[in-house]
Amino acid sequence: MTQVTEESTTEENRQAGDHAGDASSRGRPGTGARARTATGARTAAGATAVALALGLTLAGCGGGSEASGGDSGAKKAAGSSGDTTVRAADPTRIPGVGDRLQKKIPENSRQVVAVYGEGEDSAESTVKLFTKKGDKWTRDSGWAAHNGKKGWTPDHHEGDKRSPVGVFTLSDAGGLLADPGAKLPYTHTSAFTPSPAWPKSTRHDFDHVIAVDYNRVKGTSPLDPTRPQGQSKGGSIWLHMDHGSGTSGCVSMSKSAMRHLLRTLDPKQHPVVVMGDKASLES
Repeated sequence: MTQVTEESTTEENRQAGDHAGDASSRGRPGTGARARTATGARTAAGATAVALALGLTLAGCGGGSEASGGDSGAKKAAGSSGDTTVRAADPTRIPGVGDRLQKKIPENSRQVVAVYGEGEDSAESTVKLFTKKGDKWTRDSGWAAHNGKKGWTPDHHEGDKRSPVGVFTLSDAGGLLADPGAKLPYTHTSAFTPSPAWPKSTRHDFDHVIAVDYNRVKGTSPLDPTRPQGQSKGGSIWLHMDHGSGTSGCVSMSKSAMRHLLRTLDPKQHPVVVMGDKASLES
């Protein structure tokens, strides 16, 4: 789904496969104040190291002549595809999510980004944002999206082109574009610039990203290459902007969707993402 900077060129190359569309096979690729303070500090402190590793680190989310970039990837209206098969749930639960994953949602979490994959081997998905008021969850918004080009897996490994199934916290954000008013700490740096070798349609993939806390260190830039579970387990799984096709493991959606999430997800509300194909979510 995503790729980020590694401490060396070799590490970056290995990470690059985890970011987005498969160019070779498809021909394409604390608070608001704290967030903005973090932007300047992170950009100054890590821009040099990050830039070195970035070229190959980001390569995964890139290549593809079929990609379209920006808002164009989300062509179907949210809820128009797949929504009807999402199992209804009582208001104290996230719809379509079974006991196994429901229990993994932290008690103190009051914001959930739910990613409903169309199928185990499908790259199509729908993203919905839920907020909790009292003991009841309410749907805030929903958008069409893409996930790993080969679908989903409960055991993600680097290069498998599948998105990891599970419940993950959302702690950090960033992008090539300036902070749009994010509540999560936001790293603004040119190091998010996609490789010039990628098709022009992928140029906006990393305008805005939100790091999924899968095999990464919380409280660091999305570009941080550290993988606590080891390189083989992959990493750099992000929510980022869509280019019209499946990714290498990330979840991609429209620019408007990303901006809404950035302006809404609040560290004080302990946001998480619950993601997977519908069958896995309901199991």
